Amino acid sequence: MENSRPIGVFDSGIGGLPIAKQLRELMPNEDLIYVADTGFAPYGEKSEAEILARSIAVVEFLLSQNVKAIVVACNTATMVSIQTLRARYALPFIGVEPGVKPAAIHTQSGVIGVLATEKTLSSRAFDALANRVAGNVQMAIQPSPKLVHLVENLQLDYAQAAETVAHYVQPLLEKGADTIILGCTHFAHLAPVIRQVAGEGVTVISTELAVAKETQRRLATAELLNPRVQMGCERFYTSAEIAKVTEQMNRLWGCAVALEAF
Repeated sequence: MENSRPIGVFDSGIGGLPIAKQLRELMPNEDLIYVADTGFAPYGEKSEAEILARSIAVVEFLLSQNVKAIVVACNTATMVSIQTLRARYALPFIGVEPGVKPAAIHTQSGVIGVLATEKTLSSRAFDALANRVAGNVQMAIQPSPKLVHLVENLQLDYAQAAETVAHYVQPLLEKGADTIILGCTHFAHLAPVIRQVAGEGVTVISTELAVAKETQRRLATAELLNPRVQMGCERFYTSAEIAKVTEQMNRLWGCAVALEAF
Protein backbone atom coordinates (compact mmCIF):
# COMPACT_ATOMS: atom_id res chain seq x y z
CA MET A 1 0.00 0.00 0.00
CA GLU A 2 1.08 3.58 -0.67
CA ASN A 3 1.12 4.60 2.98
CA SER A 4 3.24 1.62 4.05
CA ARG A 5 6.23 2.89 2.07
CA PRO A 6 9.24 4.31 3.96
CA ILE A 7 10.18 7.94 4.57
CA GLY A 8 13.50 8.95 3.00
CA VAL A 9 15.93 11.21 4.86
CA PHE A 10 19.24 12.50 3.56
CA ASP A 11 22.11 14.73 4.59
CA SER A 12 25.67 15.30 3.47
CA GLY A 13 26.70 13.10 6.40
CA ILE A 14 25.51 12.50 9.93
CA GLY A 15 24.00 15.94 10.51
CA GLY A 16 20.48 14.76 9.72
CA LEU A 17 20.46 12.00 12.35
CA PRO A 18 18.81 14.22 15.03
CA ILE A 19 15.94 14.80 12.58
CA ALA A 20 15.69 11.07 11.90
CA LYS A 21 15.58 10.47 15.66
CA GLN A 22 12.73 12.95 16.03
CA LEU A 23 10.88 11.27 13.17
CA ARG A 24 11.31 7.92 14.89
CA GLU A 25 10.05 9.32 18.21
CA LEU A 26 7.09 11.15 16.66
CA MET A 27 6.07 8.37 14.24
CA PRO A 28 7.38 5.10 15.73
CA ASN A 29 5.40 2.97 13.27
CA GLU A 30 7.01 4.48 10.14
CA ASP A 31 9.90 2.89 8.25
CA LEU A 32 12.87 5.20 7.64
CA ILE A 33 15.67 5.16 5.09
CA TYR A 34 18.60 7.42 5.95
CA VAL A 35 21.27 8.31 3.39
CA ALA A 36 24.54 9.89 4.53
CA ASP A 37 26.24 11.28 1.44
CA THR A 38 29.52 11.29 3.34
CA GLY A 39 31.58 10.50 0.27
CA PHE A 40 30.81 14.00 -0.97
CA ALA A 41 30.70 15.88 2.35
CA PRO A 42 30.66 18.61 3.37
CA TYR A 43 28.10 20.18 1.05
CA GLY A 44 28.86 23.61 2.50
CA GLU A 45 32.20 23.62 0.70
CA LYS A 46 30.76 22.61 -2.70
CA SER A 47 29.40 24.75 -5.53
CA GLU A 48 25.65 25.09 -5.96
CA ALA A 49 25.84 22.95 -9.11
CA GLU A 50 27.62 20.18 -7.20
CA ILE A 51 25.12 20.33 -4.33
CA LEU A 52 22.18 20.10 -6.71
CA ALA A 53 23.78 17.21 -8.59
CA ARG A 54 24.34 15.28 -5.35
CA SER A 55 20.82 16.04 -4.12
CA ILE A 56 19.37 14.65 -7.35
CA ALA A 57 21.59 11.56 -7.15
CA VAL A 58 20.48 10.79 -3.60
CA VAL A 59 16.82 11.46 -4.43
CA GLU A 60 17.01 9.09 -7.40
CA PHE A 61 18.39 6.41 -5.08
CA LEU A 62 15.64 7.01 -2.51
CA LEU A 63 13.01 6.80 -5.23
CA SER A 64 14.46 3.43 -6.24
CA GLN A 65 13.73 2.39 -2.64
CA ASN A 66 10.07 3.38 -3.14
CA VAL A 67 9.93 6.15 -0.53
CA LYS A 68 6.70 8.11 -0.07
CA ALA A 69 8.29 11.39 1.04
CA ILE A 70 11.80 12.82 1.39
CA VAL A 71 13.19 14.93 4.20
CA VAL A 72 16.12 17.04 3.00
CA ALA A 73 17.79 17.01 6.41
CA CYS A 74 20.51 19.48 5.44
CA ASN A 75 20.22 23.26 5.52
CA THR A 76 22.61 23.76 2.62
CA ALA A 77 20.88 21.23 0.36
CA THR A 78 17.50 22.71 1.28
CA MET A 79 18.56 26.26 0.47
CA VAL A 80 20.21 25.27 -2.83
CA SER A 81 18.16 22.36 -4.13
CA ILE A 82 14.68 21.93 -2.71
CA GLN A 83 12.83 24.16 -5.17
CA THR A 84 14.30 22.20 -8.08
CA LEU A 85 13.53 18.89 -6.39
CA ARG A 86 9.91 19.86 -5.76
CA ALA A 87 9.50 20.94 -9.36
CA ARG A 88 11.10 17.78 -10.71
CA TYR A 89 9.57 15.03 -8.56
CA ALA A 90 5.93 14.38 -7.61
CA LEU A 91 6.21 13.52 -3.94
CA PRO A 92 6.39 15.56 -0.71
CA PHE A 93 9.75 17.16 0.08
CA ILE A 94 10.27 18.55 3.57
CA GLY A 95 13.24 20.85 3.97
CA VAL A 96 15.21 22.41 6.79
CA GLU A 97 15.66 26.13 7.18
CA PRO A 98 17.30 28.14 9.98
CA GLY A 99 14.87 29.00 12.77
CA VAL A 100 14.83 32.73 12.07
CA LYS A 101 11.16 33.23 12.91
CA PRO A 102 11.23 31.71 16.43
CA ALA A 103 14.53 33.48 17.11
CA ALA A 104 13.08 36.83 16.04
CA ILE A 105 10.12 36.28 18.37
CA HIS A 106 12.27 35.16 21.29
CA THR A 107 15.09 37.73 21.29
CA GLN A 108 15.08 40.44 23.94
CA SER A 109 18.22 42.23 22.76
CA GLY A 110 16.99 42.53 19.16
CA VAL A 111 20.08 40.69 17.89
CA ILE A 112 20.02 37.08 16.73
CA GLY A 113 23.07 35.13 15.69
CA VAL A 114 23.22 32.47 12.99
CA LEU A 115 25.81 29.69 12.87
CA ALA A 116 25.75 28.02 9.45
CA THR A 117 27.82 27.06 6.43
CA GLU A 118 29.01 29.71 4.03
CA LYS A 119 26.86 28.21 1.28
CA THR A 120 23.69 28.47 3.37
CA LEU A 121 24.38 32.04 4.44
CA SER A 122 25.19 33.19 0.90
CA SER A 123 22.17 31.54 -0.73
CA ARG A 124 19.29 33.50 -2.21
CA ALA A 125 16.89 31.34 -0.23
CA PHE A 126 18.45 32.39 3.07
CA ASP A 127 18.30 36.07 2.08
CA ALA A 128 14.62 35.66 1.24
CA LEU A 129 13.95 33.89 4.53
CA ALA A 130 15.75 36.56 6.56
CA ASN A 131 13.97 39.40 4.77
CA ARG A 132 10.60 37.69 5.16
CA VAL A 133 10.61 36.89 8.87
CA ALA A 134 13.37 38.79 10.65
CA GLY A 135 11.45 42.08 10.75
CA ASN A 136 13.27 44.77 12.69
CA VAL A 137 15.60 42.28 14.34
CA GLN A 138 19.31 42.60 13.62
CA MET A 139 20.91 39.42 12.31
CA ALA A 140 24.56 38.57 12.89
CA ILE A 141 25.76 35.73 10.67
CA GLN A 142 28.76 33.53 11.33
CA PRO A 143 30.05 30.98 8.79
CA SER A 144 31.24 28.02 10.85
CA PRO A 145 32.85 25.39 8.60
CA LYS A 146 35.05 23.84 11.29
CA LEU A 147 32.00 22.84 13.32
CA VAL A 148 30.96 20.43 10.56
CA HIS A 149 34.38 18.80 10.70
CA LEU A 150 34.17 18.49 14.50
CA VAL A 151 30.92 16.59 14.17
CA GLU A 152 32.09 14.34 11.35
CA ASN A 153 35.18 13.50 13.45
CA LEU A 154 33.00 12.84 16.55
CA GLN A 155 34.76 15.57 18.53
CA LEU A 156 31.61 16.42 20.42
CA ASP A 157 32.44 16.91 24.08
CA TYR A 158 33.41 20.17 25.74
CA ALA A 159 37.12 19.42 26.02
CA GLN A 160 37.36 18.61 22.30
CA ALA A 161 35.06 21.26 20.87
CA ALA A 162 34.89 24.29 23.20
CA GLU A 163 37.79 26.24 21.69
CA THR A 164 36.49 25.94 18.14
CA VAL A 165 32.90 26.65 19.21
CA ALA A 166 34.02 29.76 21.09
CA HIS A 167 35.85 31.00 17.99
CA TYR A 168 32.49 31.19 16.20
CA VAL A 169 30.15 32.01 19.09
CA GLN A 170 32.12 34.83 20.72
CA PRO A 171 31.77 37.27 17.78
CA LEU A 172 27.99 36.82 17.95
CA LEU A 173 27.95 37.54 21.68
CA GLU A 174 30.09 40.63 21.14
CA LYS A 175 27.44 41.89 18.71
CA GLY A 176 24.79 41.52 21.40
CA ALA A 177 23.11 38.29 20.28
CA ASP A 178 20.98 36.72 22.99
CA THR A 179 19.60 34.04 20.66
CA ILE A 180 21.69 31.78 18.43
CA ILE A 181 20.26 29.76 15.56
CA LEU A 182 21.86 26.47 14.59
CA GLY A 183 21.64 26.89 10.82
CA CYS A 184 23.24 23.55 9.97
CA THR A 185 21.80 20.21 11.03
CA HIS A 186 25.27 18.98 11.98
CA PHE A 187 25.42 21.58 14.72
CA ALA A 188 22.63 19.93 16.73
CA HIS A 189 25.22 17.36 17.81
CA LEU A 190 27.21 20.23 19.35
CA ALA A 191 24.23 22.00 20.95
CA PRO A 192 25.26 21.19 24.56
CA VAL A 193 28.74 22.63 23.98
CA ILE A 194 27.34 25.68 22.18
CA ARG A 195 24.94 26.34 25.07
CA GLN A 196 27.74 25.99 27.61
CA VAL A 197 30.05 28.32 25.69
CA ALA A 198 27.32 30.90 25.05
CA GLY A 199 26.18 31.00 28.68
CA GLU A 200 22.86 30.88 30.51
CA GLY A 201 21.54 34.14 29.10
CA VAL A 202 21.63 32.92 25.50
CA THR A 203 18.98 30.74 23.88
CA VAL A 204 20.11 28.22 21.28
CA ILE A 205 17.48 27.32 18.68
CA SER A 206 17.49 24.10 16.68
CA THR A 207 14.74 22.92 14.35
CA GLU A 208 14.76 19.11 14.21
CA LEU A 209 11.49 18.70 16.15
CA ALA A 210 9.76 21.28 13.95
CA VAL A 211 10.92 19.42 10.84
CA ALA A 212 9.60 16.11 12.19
CA LYS A 213 6.24 17.70 13.00
CA GLU A 214 6.03 19.25 9.54
CA THR A 215 6.79 15.85 8.00
CA GLN A 216 3.99 14.29 10.02
CA ARG A 217 1.61 17.08 8.98
CA ARG A 218 2.50 16.75 5.28
CA LEU A 219 2.01 12.98 5.37
CA ALA A 220 -1.33 13.36 7.13
CA THR A 221 -2.49 15.91 4.54
CA ALA A 222 -1.53 13.53 1.73
CA GLU A 223 -3.12 10.58 3.57
CA LEU A 224 0.25 8.83 3.64
CA LEU A 225 0.62 8.10 7.34
CA ASN A 226 1.21 4.43 8.04
CA PRO A 227 -1.77 3.02 10.00
CA ARG A 228 -0.01 -0.02 11.42
CA VAL A 229 0.73 -0.26 15.14
CA GLN A 230 3.99 -2.23 14.87
CA MET A 231 7.33 -0.50 15.33
CA GLY A 232 8.94 0.66 12.12
CA CYS A 233 12.46 -0.19 11.00
CA GLU A 234 15.43 1.87 9.80
CA ARG A 235 17.86 1.32 6.96
CA PHE A 236 21.08 3.30 6.68
CA TYR A 237 23.14 3.95 3.56
CA THR A 238 26.32 5.88 2.82
CA SER A 239 28.29 6.94 -0.25
CA ALA A 240 31.56 6.68 1.70
CA GLU A 241 33.51 3.67 2.84
CA ILE A 242 31.25 1.77 5.22
CA ALA A 243 33.96 1.19 7.83
CA LYS A 244 34.57 4.95 8.01
CA VAL A 245 30.95 5.84 8.68
CA THR A 246 29.91 2.91 10.89
CA GLU A 247 31.44 4.34 14.07
CA GLN A 248 29.72 7.67 13.47
CA MET A 249 26.35 6.06 12.89
CA ASN A 250 26.56 3.66 15.82
CA ARG A 251 27.53 6.38 18.26
CA LEU A 252 25.08 9.04 17.15
CA TRP A 253 22.10 6.76 16.53
CA GLY A 254 22.70 5.18 19.93
CA CYS A 255 22.98 1.55 18.86
CA ALA A 256 24.64 -0.60 16.22
CA VAL A 257 23.24 -0.06 12.70
CA ALA A 258 23.55 -2.21 9.60
CA LEU A 259 25.11 0.26 7.18
CA GLU A 260 24.93 -0.33 3.43
CA ALA A 261 26.55 1.33 0.42
CA PHE A 262 24.66 3.14 -2.30
